[in-house]
Amino acid sequence: MFSARSHIHPRKTIFTSLIASSLALALPATMMAEGNNPRTEAGRPDFSGTYDAATLTPLERPTAFGDNLYLTREEADEIAEAERLRTAERSKDSDPNREAPPDGGDGSPGAAGNVGGYNTFWIDRGTDAFSVDGKFRTSIIIDPKNGRRPPMTADAQARRAKRLTNFRRGNDGTAYWIDQEGPGPYDNMEQRGNAERCLLGFSGAVPTYPSLYNNFKRIVQTEDHVMILIEMVHDARIIRMNSEHVPASEKKWLGDSIGWWEGDTLVVDTTNFHPQSGRRGSSGSKHIIERFSRLDDGNLLYNFTVEDDSVWTQPWTGEYVWKASDQKVYEYACHEGNYALGNIMRGARILEKDALEAKRKGTSL
Repeated sequence: MFSARSHIHPRKTIFTSLIASSLALALPATMMAEGNNPRTEAGRPDFSGTYDAATLTPLERPTAFGDNLYLTREEADEIAEAERLRTAERSKDSDPNREAPPDGGDGSPGAAGNVGGYNTFWIDRGTDAFSVDGKFRTSIIIDPKNGRRPPMTADAQARRAKRLTNFRRGNDGTAYWIDQEGPGPYDNMEQRGNAERCLLGFSGAVPTYPSLYNNFKRIVQTEDHVMILIEMVHDARIIRMNSEHVPASEKKWLGDSIGWWEGDTLVVDTTNFHPQSGRRGSSGSKHIIERFSRLDDGNLLYNFTVEDDSVWTQPWTGEYVWKASDQKVYEYACHEGNYALGNIMRGARILEKDALEAKRKGTSL
């Protein structure tokens, strides 16, 4: 089928800014402390601004590093140089006279599965591994000690296996579901995944992870609320300060977030997730604790703990750096001008028609 994702890199082309002028007017007056630590009139750290969360550090630690949380400077430099060379090679101008890719792609790795991603021009996943206190990290996850998510529960493994049984990656050009019992995967648009429908960011919002591109975050802070705009698919979180959670029956796509200060650290507690809002294996019953703290260089250290005993055998924690930036957060335009999702459904109808016609004639596609 056609991709419903619009791979847009805002710093390489021009789009209308999503940040309304009214949000800019909501910025509180600040008094500057020494160095890179502005504070609000109430004396709280003022995190308002734009941050680049791109990093080459993976969420889960490669097994070769074992329980080692840190990279040497030489290892970090090697990772950065390898990415620089890879990006330069894959960003070369494409041959305008090249042949179209074969049906279904050529089977090799590459942007968009090599069925339309002509190079990695749109990819911006960072230029180096992040460091804290001068020490480079091998993974974003810091607990468990192996830097990887804990084992899934038996029930979660069974649910995952069932989902994978009903999941078919890609498209082979046939209506393979035509003889299956029950609803087909393309019977209506609400059956498609949340990311494909552009309801939730591909990098997640709570917690939010680095992604292949669109890694910028915008924070607008007042004494009563904190807004975090996620560039990837324009998720905007509203955190109510010193408040109480809404009733458990009130579910939200981004969960219900409340915040408070512990010294100079902003702590955010999020529950009440919509059942279909799970990312990276989580479920709607997850409970997320996030901590935002200012580093001496003006960047933010973003720390999060995921608790979801319906999925994992124990909580797990990660953290990485959001680098302060003077860049803007731009609108993430999805659905290729509002054509892609409709084309997905229209394409499915064509495949079904072809399959039924082939059955009528006693042939196969």
